[in-house]
Amino acid sequence: MGDGFMIAALVYIVACLGLVLFLQKQGNRLRNKVDALTVLVKEGDRQREALKRELQELRSGTIGVGRRLLSLERKLVEQDVKLDESMQQEPQAKLYSRAIKMVQLGAGVDELMRECELPKAEAELLIRMHSKH
Repeated sequence: MGDGFMIAALVYIVACLGLVLFLQKQGNRLRNKVDALTVLVKEGDRQREALKRELQELRSGTIGVGRRLLSLERKLVEQDVKLDESMQQEPQAKLYSRAIKMVQLGAGVDELMRECELPKAEAELLIRMHSKH
């Protein structure tokens, strides 16, 4: 029974060594995977930070463009008001505004001359400048 016991103990020891080697190999694989995942996580963090900075720059640029657009809109409204005021103050401007609208609606030289009391040269000039053709 001594030899059987020795053989069984030897098989047990070899099996344990095999198991230890297997577990060690598995541990190394897991460690390598953890290291690879750590590198990926760090790279993801770096990219996230870069995207965060780009987004902040875009936000700043958008705010600047928005402010500039509001400023331009205010100036455009002011110009429209000034234009309306100047057209109301000058009766001759009203006449030309009416003539331009008539040209845009398709009026001819004779009609402009008759309705707006314009000289022929001015009527022709308005038609050239404002007709849809």
